[in-house]
Amino acid sequence: MRSILVAVASLFFFSAFYGVASRAEKLPLAAPASSVMDKIYSGDTEGALDDALRIQQEQPEHPIGYVLEAEALWWKIWCTSAEFKYGMTYARHRAKLAADRHYFDLAAKVSALADAQIREHETPEMQFYAGMGDALAARLYSLRGENRNTARAGVRGREHFLRVASLDPGLADADFGLGLYNYYVDTLSAAARILRFFMGIPGGSKQEGIRQLRHAIAEGVLVPAEARFYLALNLHNYDQQYERALEVITPLVEKYPSNPLLQLARGDLLAKLGRKEQAAECYRAASSQPLKDPECRARVETLVRASLAALHLGSDQPRP
Repeated sequence: MRSILVAVASLFFFSAFYGVASRAEKLPLAAPASSVMDKIYSGDTEGALDDALRIQQEQPEHPIGYVLEAEALWWKIWCTSAEFKYGMTYARHRAKLAADRHYFDLAAKVSALADAQIREHETPEMQFYAGMGDALAARLYSLRGENRNTARAGVRGREHFLRVASLDPGLADADFGLGLYNYYVDTLSAAARILRFFMGIPGGSKQEGIRQLRHAIAEGVLVPAEARFYLALNLHNYDQQYERALEVITPLVEKYPSNPLLQLARGDLLAKLGRKEQAAECYRAASSQPLKDPECRARVETLVRASLAALHLGSDQPRP
């Protein structure tokens, strides 16, 4: 079964980082968290991790620092797990590694901190974080092929995100989690639909999911970039709507040109549309980025070579 939810994150600090509000049409996002997200999407995973740890030290009882660390780790996991297959770079499977324990611990920490604050005083923001903890866990369970764990975590996350919507319909960021749930559940195979029925997993609507993802892109505070990335991947992978997917991913590539994973995603779409020279330019741009993580850098080089070979440009070597 494919992933039910992928991660979303946002909230406000009861401190200098975030303003206090009982109902907010938009999530106020402070400069430290915004900076970390920009580093993540720029491909600076190491810098993002350092900043996330600093936020944890300054706000140890708030979920935001742990969410940001998990987001940075997720992109490293995605990079090192990605493969080029069916004309598309995609993270399809990951072995169950001991190193994953820290990621799951972060997800549990996010949930525990949010639940503790909800018991004291329920807010839509803390319900959002509670859903985020489950969503973080669900996406790695899915990548590892743990279908039942994925489903359980995804359904718990959905319940929290629905609670956010009931408390504050103006929080567009919550539509990211709900949108992905609706989209993925509606694309399940017949066998998976039977399993969903017997497990009591709520159904979904792909069209509603797309609408919610677009709302998160347009009105969300923390999630627009991630919503763009996953909507583009879904339109490519499940719907084969390459032109629409290209329109979604292009603004993200233009904003974060140093992220090789975004360049690869755009290149794949251009290749599917027959624009081979433009695709090759994206693939070479992915290869030219100075990634600090050696494992991710090596994987990107492998992906670029495979992508160029699929264009029958195998003699073109990635730039060093």
